[in-house]
Amino acid sequence: MTDFDVAIIGAGIAGASTAWALLEAAPGLRVALIEMEARPGYHTTGRSAAFWVESYGGPGIVPLSRASRGFFGAPPAGFGPLLSPRPSLIIAGPDDPDGLDRMAAEFAASGVAHRWLDGDAMAALSAGPMLRPQWRQRGLVEDDCHDIDVAALHQGFLRGTGAARPTLITDAEVTGLNRAGGRWQIATRAGPVTAPIIVNAAGAWADRVAALAGAAPRGVQPLRRTMAVLRLDPPPPPDLMVVMEAAGRFYFKPDGGRLWLSPHDETPDVPHDVRPDELDLAQVIDRFEQATTVKVLRLESSWAGLRSFAPDRVPLFGFDGAVDGLFWCAGQGGFGIQTAPAAGRLCAALLLGRTPPLDPAPYLATRAL
Repeated sequence: MTDFDVAIIGAGIAGASTAWALLEAAPGLRVALIEMEARPGYHTTGRSAAFWVESYGGPGIVPLSRASRGFFGAPPAGFGPLLSPRPSLIIAGPDDPDGLDRMAAEFAASGVAHRWLDGDAMAALSAGPMLRPQWRQRGLVEDDCHDIDVAALHQGFLRGTGAARPTLITDAEVTGLNRAGGRWQIATRAGPVTAPIIVNAAGAWADRVAALAGAAPRGVQPLRRTMAVLRLDPPPPPDLMVVMEAAGRFYFKPDGGRLWLSPHDETPDVPHDVRPDELDLAQVIDRFEQATTVKVLRLESSWAGLRSFAPDRVPLFGFDGAVDGLFWCAGQGGFGIQTAPAAGRLCAALLLGRTPPLDPAPYLATRAL
């Protein structure tokens, strides 16, 4: 079949969640997921160390995260458990004495539940012995935080609902878009596809897809994010919290006896199969060693992914407004996974002309950027 009701370009978490939500709301729809790679989620979704943290992304993202919480806590049939509890601990070093107060003010403004820890409470944490004394004078904790099983979430979306599933077309880079007679003619390397509506869920490639459709770019900028996997002495405790620096220069979490460490970098890049930068890795390991007492035995592996943002760092959802039949689902940045359930349902409602589950105004693709 090459003729569909909706063709979604990009089968990462954005496209897959939108496809699932469309079929949840309208099981009779014919939905295609067009993926340029051999497997979905190769560039971003599959390289995520995602965890659900209500405050992550700031005030513009919190409503989407909150609206997704129920889905994660009680997943629909076909998903299985998605969350594993892992509270978040925010720390600040001696060079950022106001960092924790700054974060607490942001939490209060967004209504994010948090609690303070004094030095004694910090020392009693599993992270306590890891941190140098000047880094554990006090801390902030978000308790309702969790690791996300990204693969289970993504695969659940790709499987569709009990009533219907999307058609996944891989190795299908889009090479041309032409609209005639109220339908899009979509040229791909796997063959032609037609549909009256296309959803631009192409992540870092979103502006390029828009250009093929004759639409104005929205300034979607891919930013590189790096992850290092370290062997430590002693190994990180399995109940270690996600530890984040208030200044945003690193975070770390345990995984299978190793430590995942990121410089929380946001380096402007271009859409491609991104690789980690050796200088970024060296700098974040040095920062980690300045803040902790553990010994880094070796860097076992590393990778990088692309996190794509609109200029205002808020996702782009909705019809283009100038090009008929073009719908945007892009710019989810590093919070696309934890907001995917709500974002998918919001996009599905807008596509179907139904009442959205939350106010779409802050996210509409037609807003001024």
